[in-house]
Amino acid sequence: MTDANGSVTFTWPAGAFTGPPVVSLAVEAGAGFRSARVSANSATATTVVVLQASGVTLLGIGVLAAGTPASGVTVHAHATAA
Repeated sequence: MTDANGSVTFTWPAGAFTGPPVVSLAVEAGAGFRSARVSANSATATTVVVLQASGVTLLGIGVLAAGTPASGVTVHAHATAA
């Protein structure tokens, strides 16, 4: 689950990877738009940042508001050797 800054760190078991793994992400559904990105990746840990934005309609066109850190979001990560 993400912290107040929208970050979560996954720690991989010792020896699981010899280099940074390839990581795919999914976040639990919620109100508004959410985006997740890997901000740091090594053979021992991967840090993910999740941002959220609400939709805004301007002159009949839907746009996204500025992203803010999403706290309390459940993030799923799947890591495989590169």
